Amino acid sequence: MLARRIIPCLDCDLAVPQGRVVKGIEFKQIRYAGVPWELATRYYEEGADEIVFLDITASSDRRETMKSVIRDTAKNVFVPLAVGGGIKTVDDVRNIFKAGADKVTVNTTALKRPEIIGEIAEEYGSQACVVAIDAKRRDNPTEGRISVPTPQGESWFECSFYGGREFSGVDAIAWAMEAERLGAGEILLTSMDRDGTYDGFDLPLTDAVCKRVRIPVIASGGCGNAEHIYEVFLKTGASAALAASIFHYDEWGVDEVKRYLAERGIHVRA
Repeated sequence: MLARRIIPCLDCDLAVPQGRVVKGIEFKQIRYAGVPWELATRYYEEGADEIVFLDITASSDRRETMKSVIRDTAKNVFVPLAVGGGIKTVDDVRNIFKAGADKVTVNTTALKRPEIIGEIAEEYGSQACVVAIDAKRRDNPTEGRISVPTPQGESWFECSFYGGREFSGVDAIAWAMEAERLGAGEILLTSMDRDGTYDGFDLPLTDAVCKRVRIPVIASGGCGNAEHIYEVFLKTGASAALAASIFHYDEWGVDEVKRYLAERGIHVRA
């Protein structure tokens, strides 16, 4: 297998002119974490393989601010930058790429208009299109839902959109498979139940998706320490682990996580 990737995530609230990074718990209880390009530069210097920016406010009147954040970051950060939030058209994608991004992540638009996936892939290649899935565990799967054994019993997972504020009724695992068919090059899979909890990644969810798609899967939601990242790599086929809080609040450095993994036999980039 290729080297596993460590990806810091910057959830950006653009309610102030320069933007700010925030972090929540289960998509709520938001608190301040820092300045976007300052954190991104630190993570790049520590050895991050990629950096994800998610515009969690994603209103159209703030789109220029997000481009400004990416431009300021790209001056000093030379690893792939993925940007998501409020992307509705290929023109939006083009503008984000002109600002310095290498990939875009789409969630709400992809669920509401799935053809956007193919449009991005055709214009820029599948590697440029990451489909983000924010998944919530549900009890008692019914016909048409993919059942997953979990510690809480047989479950299914529902896709949310609009930053976790609304639910689609769409089965998250089935949607990952469809996104791959439509041309997505990667899945960013976030467990809403684990987000910000420090309880570790949702292994049953991550494993279920990894076993059903051939494209890379980024595990997200719940990372509390390097052991959690080791565990998700050891027990699932995830090609990357995304984390936020442990990096933002100086609990772990990216370089420290990589040393921890390498010492335990996980192949990571130096």
